[in-house]
Amino acid sequence: MRAYLAGRAIDAMLTIWLVLTLVFFAMRVLPGDPALAALGDQATSDQLAEFRAAMGLNAPLAVQYLHFMWDIARLEFGASFRTAEPIGGLLAAALPYTLELAFAAMLVGAAIGVPAGVIAAIQRGRTADYVARLLSLIGLCMPEFYLGALLLILFALRLDLFPIMGGGTAPLDRLHHLVLPAVTLGLVMAAFTARLTRSSLLEVLKRDYIRTARAVGMAERLVVWHSALRNALIPVVTGFGLYILTMLSGSISIELVFARPGLGTMLVSGILARDYPVVQAGLVVFALCVVVVNLVMDLLYAAIDPRIGAGNA
Repeated sequence: MRAYLAGRAIDAMLTIWLVLTLVFFAMRVLPGDPALAALGDQATSDQLAEFRAAMGLNAPLAVQYLHFMWDIARLEFGASFRTAEPIGGLLAAALPYTLELAFAAMLVGAAIGVPAGVIAAIQRGRTADYVARLLSLIGLCMPEFYLGALLLILFALRLDLFPIMGGGTAPLDRLHHLVLPAVTLGLVMAAFTARLTRSSLLEVLKRDYIRTARAVGMAERLVVWHSALRNALIPVVTGFGLYILTMLSGSISIELVFARPGLGTMLVSGILARDYPVVQAGLVVFALCVVVVNLVMDLLYAAIDPRIGAGNA
């Protein structure tokens, strides 16, 4: 197990380094002058030159890259080109909103998707199965931003049950602002999870040990929820982990639809303004989230099926 975890940790570090490198060079390839975007059209050539020199934009690309990697290693993201605010403060303000959205959507997706998939599997060919498959298909075909706009129009504008925009401040206020965005992402995740759970469970229910458990008189509830579902969860966890990564990118559009002050909003505004430090910090945090999710998924595989970790020991 230790060798397994060490290998996954090395893979995670290599992934982070590659992502950091891609982020750095991708930002330099984007068209537009960050000095002009920060100072505005009224800035003189001397002011632009002074800004570039102060921000190290005139240094050779290799030197900028080394400075960038050294700053990241020290968790020093610098300051925004536009507002001169420390990036650490911007991240501290935006990150909780994105994390709470992702966590809440994950809970919604798992709470709806896994039971729906199990019911569809044990009711195969019946009305419940057809309804679950139809709803999951609709959920998979509907883009998050479109579903979010529909929910916003219905529950915020028409029924006035939820706020139209913002993230809230006090705990209950934040929860009130969180409901619609979390349900939007969670329903799409639930559709994916339900189909995956149904397919995986149907495959497990055909195995010999399930037929043996039924033959010896084990209750059907125990056969499904205890014996079959545990083994069926391995591909579900794999798909769930992959969809969480997709959901992190989908949270950007949801934050824009609901005007939430999260990482996605910060990232988009930074890209439009060619604010290198803001964009680099936002992408680095997203990359770290992806790596952490992958590492957690690997640990869950080993917990669900100890043979995975033992086989790599």
